Amino acid sequence: MLITQNMKMADVIHLNYKLLPVINRFEIELGFGDSTVEEVCKINKVNVHFFLEIVNAFNDKDYFPKKNLQQFSVSLIVNYLQKNHLYYISEIIPHIEKTIDSLCINTQNIILLKNFFEEYKKELFAHIDREENVVYPYVIEIEKLIKSKKTKQNQNKYSIDIFADEHDNIEDKLFDLKNIIIKYLPCSTEASVYNKILYDLFTLEKDLNDHSRIEEKVLIPKVRNIEKSLKNS
Repeated sequence: MLITQNMKMADVIHLNYKLLPVINRFEIELGFGDSTVEEVCKINKVNVHFFLEIVNAFNDKDYFPKKNLQQFSVSLIVNYLQKNHLYYISEIIPHIEKTIDSLCINTQNIILLKNFFEEYKKELFAHIDREENVVYPYVIEIEKLIKSKKTKQNQNKYSIDIFADEHDNIEDKLFDLKNIIIKYLPCSTEASVYNKILYDLFTLEKDLNDHSRIEEKVLIPKVRNIEKSLKNS
């Protein structure tokens, strides 16, 4: 079912409660009554067309309007991607870490799980740090350059192809982490905790997949076209 601007925002959440963290990244808070998606976006100064493309892409894995998303500005796309990073760093990773730390029995496999997650967290945060401090500032800068209509070619030695070549799919590495729980942790009185951790890891994996899909199929091609325009100007 396609989410439209005339739907009530409350109905969007009833349709798929997993959209809650996505909606929250647009700084839209609960308590919007019977207002439509368009009305809520207007009140919160959110681009309703961009909002709809994002929530529909997240809601339906077969819906991905690559060309539509590429029509939006680099700065708007990056702003959303940065909100994703904030969600990973301040919410879901600390939540999973706290749940893992709540496991009382320190068997060899549980110690392996804790160590593996700690290594994964470091790798994820390093990945985010590189994007926040190198990639995003670069793409914002060249967007400003093309908007200024300057004919001088961009002199920055960095390019989006470097990012594309280095871009590692960190969500893929969650597979081993999930397998530790699925295959090697025995049933115990803490089985419900294992299930909770596993559910959260699957949720994180899907979110990271959607995040990477926007970077690889929207941001990278869009920035690559800007670079070409600067080079040919």
